[in-house]
Amino acid sequence: MGKLTKNQKAVIAKYDAAKEYKLAEACELVKEITFTKFDASVEVHVNLGVDPRKANQMVRGVVTLPHGTGKTTRVLVLCTPDKENEAKEAGADFVGLDEYIDKIKGGWTDVDVIICTPSVMAKVGVIGRILGPRGLMPNPKTGTVTMEVGKAVKEVKAGKIDFKVDKTGIVHAAIGKVSFTGTQIYENAKEFISAIIKLKPQALKGTYMKAVSVCSTMSPGISVDVKSVE
Repeated sequence: MGKLTKNQKAVIAKYDAAKEYKLAEACELVKEITFTKFDASVEVHVNLGVDPRKANQMVRGVVTLPHGTGKTTRVLVLCTPDKENEAKEAGADFVGLDEYIDKIKGGWTDVDVIICTPSVMAKVGVIGRILGPRGLMPNPKTGTVTMEVGKAVKEVKAGKIDFKVDKTGIVHAAIGKVSFTGTQIYENAKEFISAIIKLKPQALKGTYMKAVSVCSTMSPGISVDVKSVE
């Protein structure tokens, strides 16, 4: 094993990989063991005892984080002309329809969220094979297909995120930045985990929440005592 760096020694001094921390402790600790020169994201990973292959055990939802995500979310609204002003006034970064569909067909996907009205879904469906793999396809279940485009834009800009269990049974989400206070990270993490708890499938037999961890972009994962969040 090579010589440990100063930062690696600092992590070892503060962090016990074999210990399960209370959520509030983990949210403070993640700040102390992150030494990146940039403002790293803070992530929460929740391992669920569900079988995502079964439709009645799929876990998917949305949550508005009390303190936002700490990142600027670029929003594209695809709509008819009568909705353009509403979208622009709410703070959408890009607003239009045919010109943006053509740009996306050409390979442009420089946005974080796409919101559209139901009336244009037929046109949006044509680019579904491009948007789907990137997690950008609008969906009524996440509130991104709606007539209330202004409200949807404001919610996304305020910190609304959507999440979905992956094929291994884990839900991942970035819930803030290391520059946040420990309390802000905790309140965001608590809100995110609470949203997952509320979505427990009725068909599930056995343990729902198997493991929870908190980490930053380049820190070790901090194991959280599941009992402290249930």
